[in-house]
Amino acid sequence: METKGGFYITQIKQLQGRIFERLLIENGIEISGGQGRILFILWKRDCLTVSEISRETSLAKNTVSIIVDGMVKKNILTREINPVNRRQTIISLTEYAKSLREKYEMVSQQMNALFYEGFTPDEQQEFEGYLARILKTLTEIENKEKKCKKTQ
Repeated sequence: METKGGFYITQIKQLQGRIFERLLIENGIEISGGQGRILFILWKRDCLTVSEISRETSLAKNTVSIIVDGMVKKNILTREINPVNRRQTIISLTEYAKSLREKYEMVSQQMNALFYEGFTPDEQQEFEGYLARILKTLTEIENKEKKCKKTQ
């Protein structure tokens, strides 16, 4: 049986990203999708390492580092050496980044309304349950692969 779930997810991700970035710009928020993912995580819990941000966003560590570099240059984030573990760098929100949260959340709500247009609440919950199952499975597979590479 031919399935198209992965193909649809990829297309949805691309379209959603473009529409979301357009909505952000229309609302005076000039940040990229990757930057938004990092901000979203830091708004929940500020002062994280690159590894923690990578794990929470599912972005590769080198990708997070590159995005954070750009955000530091734009005064959206700061970088400081962890006083407890000098090998770690702590990434924190600036006051400017904190000020973006309310507008960003408003745009996220607009995007959610578009995303679930025509869905009943039960359909939305069922759909998210399926997505959560797929994410769990793929995360477990990736974690197993990482463990195998470490033992080799």
